Amino acid sequence: MRYSKYSGRGNFFSLPNEVFLLGLSAGELAVYSFLKRCENRKTHRCWPSIKTIGQAVRMSENTVRKYIRQLEERGLITAEPTEVITKTGEKRNGNLLFALRPIQEVVDEYYDRQLEELELTTERQRVAKLLREQESPAWPPVSRCMPRLWEGQEPCPSQRFQAG
Repeated sequence: MRYSKYSGRGNFFSLPNEVFLLGLSAGELAVYSFLKRCENRKTHRCWPSIKTIGQAVRMSENTVRKYIRQLEERGLITAEPTEVITKTGEKRNGNLLFALRPIQEVVDEYYDRQLEELELTTERQRVAKLLREQESPAWPPVSRCMPRLWEGQEPCPSQRFQAG
């Protein structure tokens, strides 16, 4: 089989390696990859319909919407509604206008969130340790047999004196 000569444009798109550091689900990765494929390389925007995205990644429209919402929450994209004016002059909802954020900004924010979570966990552990120390008995520890001597009872077997 003979391959056609590479034309040098249009048949591929690049996906930054950092995307795989963000812990995206397979669905999020599929939708993000399709948006990356569609984006204008100069403006970093695209406007495919939900239906087109769903057909390309083989997902239902509701599932695509779910993953778009999750990508927005993660800060990878922003989605703005658009309007279309028909020939009869009616305003209708258009496709969403997607803006893909620079990946380095997204990765930096991801690491900042991870660091904040780590600091919060460390602080919780420190406070828990302090609470445990405050609840522990006072030093020196009091023997269980000592109160018997004070109450006039016989001492513990280990504290009896042997007359010699």
